[in-house]
Amino acid sequence: MRPEAAPQAGGLERFASPGKGRGLRARRRFAVGELLFSCPAYAAVLTVSERGGHCDGCFARKEGLSKCGRCKQAFYCNVECQKEDWPMHKLECASMCTFGQNWSPSETVRLTARILAKQRTHPERTHSEKLLAVKEFESHIDKLDNEKRELIQNDIAALHHFYSKHLEYPDNAALVVLFAQVNCNGFTIEDEELSHLGSAIFPDVALMNHSCCPNVIVTYKGTLAEVRAVKEIEPGEEIFSSYIDLLYPTEDRNDRLRDSYFFNCDCRECITKEKDKEKLEICKLNDPPSAETVQDMIKYARNVIEEFRRAKHYKSPGELLEICELSLDKMGAVFEDSNVYMLHMMYQAMGVCLYVQDWEGALRYGQKIIRPYSKHYPSYSLNVASMWLKLGRLYMALNNRTAGVKALKRAIAIMEVAHGKDHPYISEIKKELEDH
Repeated sequence: MRPEAAPQAGGLERFASPGKGRGLRARRRFAVGELLFSCPAYAAVLTVSERGGHCDGCFARKEGLSKCGRCKQAFYCNVECQKEDWPMHKLECASMCTFGQNWSPSETVRLTARILAKQRTHPERTHSEKLLAVKEFESHIDKLDNEKRELIQNDIAALHHFYSKHLEYPDNAALVVLFAQVNCNGFTIEDEELSHLGSAIFPDVALMNHSCCPNVIVTYKGTLAEVRAVKEIEPGEEIFSSYIDLLYPTEDRNDRLRDSYFFNCDCRECITKEKDKEKLEICKLNDPPSAETVQDMIKYARNVIEEFRRAKHYKSPGELLEICELSLDKMGAVFEDSNVYMLHMMYQAMGVCLYVQDWEGALRYGQKIIRPYSKHYPSYSLNVASMWLKLGRLYMALNNRTAGVKALKRAIAIMEVAHGKDHPYISEIKKELEDH
């Protein structure tokens, strides 16, 4: 018997990547900014907080959306979007009516319910699975610790609690595997300012392996994922995206990769650690802090980042801003402003200022963040683009048009490579420039 040919999509092929398992590689050259492929969502779910501002079906951002006549909690562009989404929305519609304010499954549970429904209605391979099928997803089930297994059991309990009418469940063991697959292969869809819009499964996109020196970037057009080159890619080269935020030093990145994806990265950046010194820049003092003092402050920084993440769920904006300011004062005795832990807390402080509409405060933090961001992140970074965009919009709101135009144009320059020149977000930003 001849071996089965590896699945292919124009100019790309699935292959066995040495030491990494499955992977994706180029069969031809791709230029910077070129679209390698796009992938419609196999299943997607809009986050609850964005309902009314975005269509539950296509995720388009529009005013005057029409609400579902039954649950009155889902919103659509038009009848076509509503009809198309009904096979998925019906999983939640009756349940939302029944539970009212007590309807509270997590986004992961909502997404997994849709995957189960899709697998039942579409057992054949879909347009999202040209290169990799959902059933082939890696689960790393053997690597789950007790805490992760307990969280999955909680999700399974919620699935049974909130979804009974329209779902047929496999046994518990199969559900554990499915949730583990979703946790490892799910994507978060974000807007142009990196605000969370929802969660989705993009099987073909999940085929790409991780590198902290990625040669492609994934962006979203509604519920369509698009993959574009951010470096020149030659025939035979493997296609790498980044699974994580690349701001942080090597040790932190690999902690995150081990915790969420169960591997260590062996890219050039992780082997050489050449950016770590800049990312962990120490104050230039006559009497430099000892190595022990620096390590203690790094430990403190990691703890305060975790403390803030938890505090966001129950503390007031004023209390959150106080955590940021106190930690910045303490870290500032050892770290330069360009140190990534300082930048992390400045970014959180900026977010609180934006939330309470303190535009001047947000701008002050953003101005401190943007230059180090541009240095620490890769050339075509969505984090840098979104920061230029926020700054541009803040300058415009504060009637500094000259600075606003300059910042928005910098955002556009990155986004034209990352999102493609015809992306609706770019059209919206160009309209903002015209309107001012």
